[in-house]
Amino acid sequence: MASTSCWFLFFASVWWLPPMLAGAEEQQGEGCSAKRCGNITISDPFWLADQEAARSCGSQDYEVTCHNNRFPGLRSSVPGSSGFAIIDISYEEKSLRVVDRGHLELLQASEGCQGMILNTSVKLAEPFRIDPGNLNLILYNCTEEAAVAAAARRDRELMQTSLRCGNKSKMFVRTGVRYDVTGNYGRYALEGCDAVVTPVLGSSSGQTNASDYEQLINDGFLLSWDPLPLAAPARYIPGSKKRWHKIMLIGM
Repeated sequence: MASTSCWFLFFASVWWLPPMLAGAEEQQGEGCSAKRCGNITISDPFWLADQEAARSCGSQDYEVTCHNNRFPGLRSSVPGSSGFAIIDISYEEKSLRVVDRGHLELLQASEGCQGMILNTSVKLAEPFRIDPGNLNLILYNCTEEAAVAAAARRDRELMQTSLRCGNKSKMFVRTGVRYDVTGNYGRYALEGCDAVVTPVLGSSSGQTNASDYEQLINDGFLLSWDPLPLAAPARYIPGSKKRWHKIMLIGM
């Protein structure tokens, strides 16, 4: 279902503060400077978690963890599930290229998947949007009977893989599925198969090859992010006894 937009006014009041402290409070994230993780610079609105300082520099949705000083990662909004490895960030375009670590781990697992495989979209935090220029790759985890039926379809866009998720199942992959803003991919369902959808980079021709599924997952996909809401300048209301009131416009 397409998202809807609405706006509401949020009124907040804080006790009067000295100008220096008030300015620091107004500028969320000012306390942390840009840092490097691997070959990627992490700066506003993103911030690197500092375990030693144990402080926050902004919204948790933009918190980045540096894994073994090799690559930065965004957390999943689903507790206990793997998040996203950041491949590149464009601060000018407010976009980033990421790879779903849960699907990456599936490719690397020698004994098949160790847990539930989730649709990529359900793991994204609220500020992030899947770029509509992506295509989609669908992974099917099928029973033996359903696998036989799937193989008999002779569908060029459907291919059996060497991946496994359970001793009595086989996995198929379909590529080249157009992005649907409503998330409705019901027409691609296969009876007897559980399906998981993940975005992949599209090509200028809009074509992908199912045999390239491992490379497609490794190459990641594009996300965009919404800018943080800006607070209106604080203003003093006479008779408020050293209270400053501010009005924030917040988008939902």
